[in-house]
This record gives sequence, C-alpha cells and structure tokens, in this order.
Amino acid sequence: MIIAKSIDEIIKPENGSCVTIGNFDGVHKGHQKLICSTCQKAKANGLASVVVTFDPHPLRVLVNSKTPPFITLTSQKLELIAQHQPDIVLALNFTKEIAALSPEEFIQRFLIDPLGMKQMVVGYDYALGKGRSGNYEILAGLGRKYGYGIERLDPVIIKDAVVSSSRIRDMVQEGNVWDVRPLLGRFYQVRGEVVHGMNRGARLLGFPTANIKLEDELFPKKGVYAIRVEVDGMVRPGVANIGKNPTFGNEALSVEAHIMDFSEDIYDKHIRVHFIQRIRSERKFNGLDELKERISVDIELAKSILSYPESQVRPGLHLSESGAGAC
Repeated sequence: MIIAKSIDEIIKPENGSCVTIGNFDGVHKGHQKLICSTCQKAKANGLASVVVTFDPHPLRVLVNSKTPPFITLTSQKLELIAQHQPDIVLALNFTKEIAALSPEEFIQRFLIDPLGMKQMVVGYDYALGKGRSGNYEILAGLGRKYGYGIERLDPVIIKDAVVSSSRIRDMVQEGNVWDVRPLLGRFYQVRGEVVHGMNRGARLLGFPTANIKLEDELFPKKGVYAIRVEVDGMVRPGVANIGKNPTFGNEALSVEAHIMDFSEDIYDKHIRVHFIQRIRSERKFNGLDELKERISVDIELAKSILSYPESQVRPGLHLSESGAGAC
C-alpha cells in the first residue's frame, strides 16, 4: 500500500484505478462501506484501489476557526483507512487553489490524468469542486465524457438514523461514548503524551494518574469515564476524569487517567485512551475524604463496566470491536 501526500509521489496504475474520495473524518461505518466497496470493485475489475482524502480538512482552509472539532487527526484517519488495505491512499494538501477548481478541473487534474480513473464510488450526498457544485449528476455526466463509471452508495442507517460525522461528533460531545461505538466500529479514542501534572493523584488521593497532553480536537463531555488505556502496545483498564477538577479550583481542562493495578513510570510516553462508558458528571466535593471515597466508587463501577466482553479493545485504532474490519 502506498500513502502519498502529492500526486507526484504516485506512479500511474497500469490498468487504471477505482477511486473513492471524501474527507472521511472519523472513518465511520459509512466511510468504511465506501472504502470496502472501492477495494472490492477494483479487485473485481483488475484496477488499483485508491482512497483520496484531504489534509487539512477543507473546512479548516475555508472557514478557519469556525470549524467544529474533528473526530480524527490526519494520522489517525490514515491509520484507519489503511486497515482496509487499498492500494493507494492519497492525502492531498487542500488549498484555496484546489477549492477554486471546477469539478471537471479537479477530476482531470487529480483523478483522470495521474490515476487513470476507470471507476468512481461516492457517498449518497458527496459533491466536489468549487461551491460543492460537482454532485452525482455532474460527476456522472463527466464520467460519460472521460470514460469512467460511477456508483453512488446509499447511506448507512444505524438506530433509525444516518451515520454521519456530525452525528458522531454530537454524541461524543454529549458523553454518549458507548452508543457511538456501533457508528464508528470502535470506541472513541484520544491520544497524547503523559506529562507532569499537579502531583495530587498519588500524593493526596492515593490514586496515581496519567495527565495527558492532548493532541486531539474532539473530547467527550466533562465527567468520569470507564476507559481502556493503551501503553506500549498493552491495553489496561482504567478510569478517567475530563474536566477542571472543581474540588481544587483548576481553570484548565485536563484529562487524567488512573490505570488500574499499574505503577510504571510512563512520563513522556504517548498513550491512547479508549472511552468505554460515562460514569457520572464532574462535580465539586467537600474535601479530600469525600473525593477519595467517590473515586473508589468510580473505580468499582468502571471495573463492572469493563468486565463485559463488549468493552474489550485491541491495541491501535482497530475497527473490529463492533464487527467492522478490513474488507
């Protein structure tokens, strides 16, 4: 598999290609269906399978700070796409110049000439080009001109609603991390470096915590969660607090993870936190004793939640926790 960030890095496939294109934020079940269909169609027709996406997200270029938080960083997105094993993943550097291209200009410059596109697979609502003017009808008309076929897939419906990045984003921000799992095909995850915090966890409370310098943009709603923490390729049970620690009057948002039955020094290491289920809201306690008592309760609740087979995860961003996986 080739992961490229420029057309110049790609050798034109000898027999042509089958291409799907999109932002793929989250690489959720709808995106997975697109990628799998593209890989299967390519294999059946002797073509190279190609997934085209963008970095940064087009909204970040077009509207800057007004964009919502994204579900996956580019590195996470590419890791998830790679699990489906397409022949080529092209993460185009999105610019205002690209945004200004007409659908025909974009297709000819990025899909026809360098990739020899023979087949195209798009989502039910996908559109490309300036002002999103390249809808399915336009793309089909261009297909007749340039000699490629196009297939439009129906949306994926779960719990009577379309699976979409915006729906997933809203659920994560509401703390519904257990319910978002079927839509993503995995538990929602954040990653970051373990840094020194206020030195209160072990010293004052008796519960050592890993304070995470977060890389991600989208965080679950403030509160306490049952989690699984990935450290050095091993997955361990834990409980995490997202918030400002009102008992101590903090101002900054933090994520602090207590890893159960774990005492290794992991400062400066990068870890991943899989959010399994929300336990409660963050609240202010009347002193350390009341807080310590509640943390003990939270840990027991987390142990109960994590005892269910459905709560298991494997290292990495695997899509198999709820039945998804490579095509």
